[in-house]
Amino acid sequence: MSAALPADAADDVEIAPLTEPADGVGRVVDTPAALERVVAAFAAGSGPVAADAERASGYRYGQATYLVQVRREGAGTALIDPVPLPDLSALNDAVGGTEWVLHAASQDLPGLAEHGLRPARIFDTELAARLLGMPRVGLAAVVADTLGLGLAKEHSAVDWSTRPLPEDWLRYAALDVEVLVEVRDVLAARLEEAGKAGWAAEEFEHVRTMPPPAPRVDPWRRTSGTHTLTGRRRLAVVRSLWEAREANARQRDVSPGRVLPDRAIIAAAKALPRTVPQLVALPEFATKGARRRAPAWQQAIDAALALDAADLPSTRGPRTDAPPPPRAWGDRDPVAARRLSAAREIVSQLSEELSVPAENLLQPDALRRVCWTPPEPAGPTEIAEFLRDRQAREWQIGLLAERLAQAFASV
Repeated sequence: MSAALPADAADDVEIAPLTEPADGVGRVVDTPAALERVVAAFAAGSGPVAADAERASGYRYGQATYLVQVRREGAGTALIDPVPLPDLSALNDAVGGTEWVLHAASQDLPGLAEHGLRPARIFDTELAARLLGMPRVGLAAVVADTLGLGLAKEHSAVDWSTRPLPEDWLRYAALDVEVLVEVRDVLAARLEEAGKAGWAAEEFEHVRTMPPPAPRVDPWRRTSGTHTLTGRRRLAVVRSLWEAREANARQRDVSPGRVLPDRAIIAAAKALPRTVPQLVALPEFATKGARRRAPAWQQAIDAALALDAADLPSTRGPRTDAPPPPRAWGDRDPVAARRLSAAREIVSQLSEELSVPAENLLQPDALRRVCWTPPEPAGPTEIAEFLRDRQAREWQIGLLAERLAQAFASV
């Protein structure tokens, strides 16, 4: 494989395409016997486990995993089909406390956990790249920067629920883990040199142990274009159509956007059709699928139109403890607005000095909250505890608590 590149030399090096896995593309592991052989091989292997997972986002309902790729020195690469093999915990047990290397681990860990794969330690190459201030942090860009190799990404958005999986898709999947451990080693050395290895360790552990997000309140409000509507009745139509679409998508295991696009829901909410012919006259309902299911969509619209006023959704959305939008702070709490301005300036300066994106120095929501309702008194210790309660890491607190306390005292 390619030698590691110095961080400042990547832009001057010709990128060599990475087109074939070193061990070739083996058969997909889809039987218990084949999985047993993989487990034995990985138990006998050495070093970290490189891992990736493929979903069928945009094609299937939910975020199920349809292919798991793992690679380890001495064991090679295994492409595992988790559909016939939903329990992969034997592989997890076989490698024990070994470090797993993933790129954008937060995307893959929940799906891997559903199949019994719960790493004891991780190294996230995307997070490492962010902490190092690399301008591009996609896997292909990071591979090019660290190893001078070109990694094709043309199959990143395909339907991974397809069976059998095409050979070129499998080659792409195998290459995603082919050099991941080598990338990890280069990034780890750079983190150490930059004095950020401890930061990275905290970030990786945070991602590894992060609980699944709580279900959203009123998820239908995220329908694209809802902000263009006026009146609670139209919002009720959006809610009713969204819920009908969700039920249909779940039943058919199809991405909701393929069942009925958001733009069609918004068009119906604006037009408020009273009959199926009126509904299918809308351009957004001209497709064969939308016309075929038009009676069900009209039924959902009719249900919203028949609601009593007391049952209509609020135009303000559900109440939360989140601060208001920052643009409103100047009128509602000028002192808080000044705190936010000062805090943002601190984060911006640190971001530039440390070559770390502002959002990685502190989660924006935590920054807004400490500015809107700071602890009383707002000293370094109190601010540190406030941020800690909102999942800030110790390295972030060490950088920001004292600075924020000083800034708040002067506004």
